[in-house]
Amino acid sequence: MQGAKTVAFHTLGCKLNYSETSSLSRLMENEGFEKREFTDAADIYVINTCSVTENADKECRQLVRRIQRKAPASIIVITGCYAQLKPKEIAEIPGVDLVLGAAEKFNIVKHLREISKGDSAKICSCDIEDVTGFNASYSINDRTRTFLKVQDGCDYNCSFCTIPMARGKSRSDSIANVVKNAEALAASGVKEIVLTGINLGDFGKGPDGNGPIGLNQREENFYKLIQELDRVEGIERYRISSIEPNLLTNEIIEFVANSRRFMPHFHIPLQSGSNKVLGMMRRRYRRELYAERVGLIKQFMPHCAIGVDVIVGFPGEADEDFQETYNFLHELDITYLHVFTYSERDNTHALTQKPVVPMHVRHERNKILRNLSYMKSQYFEAQHAGQTRKVLFEHHNKNGMMEGYTDNYIRVTAPFKEEWANQIVEWTL
Repeated sequence: MQGAKTVAFHTLGCKLNYSETSSLSRLMENEGFEKREFTDAADIYVINTCSVTENADKECRQLVRRIQRKAPASIIVITGCYAQLKPKEIAEIPGVDLVLGAAEKFNIVKHLREISKGDSAKICSCDIEDVTGFNASYSINDRTRTFLKVQDGCDYNCSFCTIPMARGKSRSDSIANVVKNAEALAASGVKEIVLTGINLGDFGKGPDGNGPIGLNQREENFYKLIQELDRVEGIERYRISSIEPNLLTNEIIEFVANSRRFMPHFHIPLQSGSNKVLGMMRRRYRRELYAERVGLIKQFMPHCAIGVDVIVGFPGEADEDFQETYNFLHELDITYLHVFTYSERDNTHALTQKPVVPMHVRHERNKILRNLSYMKSQYFEAQHAGQTRKVLFEHHNKNGMMEGYTDNYIRVTAPFKEEWANQIVEWTL
């Protein structure tokens, strides 16, 4: 391609994808490209995809069609998990020019220089086993909060999940490099860093040139990482985006409880409150361990917010299994739920499991748990009414109002004050 200078980005999926899109944007701006909003006209459109749910695949196709109608001469690039899993399927979508797999995502500029609109779609991908490198990335949203990627890939084999096929083996940055990035973010004015990864608690595994990918060559781990980050001056707050219950150790919980910078807020995937279903999902813990983790957190930090991922409608989830999940969550001292309706994914073991739960039952179970989540969050906020807590306010002026979050993740809305933007303010709830 020749002379294309404007680029627009769209991200589907998780916080990790947002951090990578932000880094791709800065990479291209450093190469002379001018960033545009995705709704604007641009020479190049980059869609960073997810493939955790069927909806993400559909949304990708819809976005391509929309661009085709709006800007038929523009170059369309698809990257991310969907691109790694089904590159040929994406290349056949009319209008797609370039498909970049996991290993080629950050070589986007080189590949763009080698294509022209009207050529057949170029696929730049490889077997996921060959993806061994780690690319650090972070997103900046008006300099208030950033999502900093410190780990990628996963060595687990949950029966419903395509992520290991899309992201490869577990690998992570070095502690020294993460600290360096945190210091740079502090210097740029960022107040809060959210640590992100595919399996964050697995932090510490290669590559560092001393051995095969997946081996812990550096003798680094997540606990050592958070200890070092806690010493970085200028960053007021850290949050742990998501951590598996079997990797959330007593020492991590105690450290967060005693830290000034790590916020009293955990997000811990559960997926099911039924041990039978957890076994079918190939999860690495049982509900008793999960309850123990929550209990320990609340013992050290009664005010701590705890978010939970749950999947409903997994194959073989009978009515009594779902009821067991509901009862478990109802009794658990948690704050909110992220509820996912199970959707079939190619090449996963769950496709072979029976009986299949009817779609209308899946949706009904989702609705029941979303209602429970609303009640849980309302109860959590009511417990803190009248307390004074520290709120980090964001830059956005939304019709004369601004938003921020307390240390324990209660959202606060206040009349907009410019001097409060990106500042931590004592606030009575």
